Amino acid sequence: MRPTWIGVYPAVTTKFHEDQSLDLELFAFNIEKQIEAGVHGIIINGSLGENGTLSTEEKYQLLETAKEAIKGRVPLVICIAECTTVNAINFAKETAMRGVDGFMLLPPMRYHADEREILTYLNKVADATELPVMLYNNPLAYGNKITIPMFKELAKNAKFEAMKESTGDIRYMTDILNELGDRYKIMSGVDDLAMESLVMGADGWVAGLVDAFPRETVVIYELVKQGRLEEARSIYRWFYPLLHLDVSTKFAQNIKLAEVATGLGSEWVREPRMPLAGEERAFVLSVIEESLKTRPVLPKI
Repeated sequence: MRPTWIGVYPAVTTKFHEDQSLDLELFAFNIEKQIEAGVHGIIINGSLGENGTLSTEEKYQLLETAKEAIKGRVPLVICIAECTTVNAINFAKETAMRGVDGFMLLPPMRYHADEREILTYLNKVADATELPVMLYNNPLAYGNKITIPMFKELAKNAKFEAMKESTGDIRYMTDILNELGDRYKIMSGVDDLAMESLVMGADGWVAGLVDAFPRETVVIYELVKQGRLEEARSIYRWFYPLLHLDVSTKFAQNIKLAEVATGLGSEWVREPRMPLAGEERAFVLSVIEESLKTRPVLPKI
């Protein structure tokens, strides 16, 4: 199923057992709950999926498990976050053969590339298959920024259909729309800027706290798109303390604790990440517990 790049696309967490081995059963269970809640696509092996700690074979295992869980009901998108062009190309070709529907593509990892190097990398990886690509622009986390002039150059390649906007600057999205019109679908990639982005014209939301609160996320999206802004704003304000948990170096640990609280996951991460402890853990749990106490009754959409 070809991605439309419209709607809510969870960046699902990778589930582990306490010994750090993959928990494929729990991984599939969470994906099922996302689909039941009405999400429009699934993204695996992203930053929240702890991509950098996974072996290539484990990424293939997660792909096969996700594909079986989804059963063609929504598009399956996989993240490409590699250090070398050849590895990224090989990964794109192999996952395309294994049945993924599209890619979320980061600029090259671990190397602060210049504009020429980034554009060459992105185009070579995109041209490795016939599948569509969402560019992932997150300079705060990864150091390489895709600028508007670079997006204009990349627009010449039809494989690039969408962008995940994670600069953290809501003004940048309007600049993109003014300069590029509707050339790209725009997916908000920062949880606590999502409603603002949707109101200002984003087509969708690559979400994190959706992993623990799938229905609330979908309802906010649908209400905004229906123009029911007061209803959306009320739920979004309730959700906001939780959404802040996505904007942290320990966002994976934070969101996994929320998944535990809602019965949709476990808190196990893969080292060097470790589960939260001490005051840090107590604070995150307090945010989650307070939100659960005041969890709203959702309107019909």
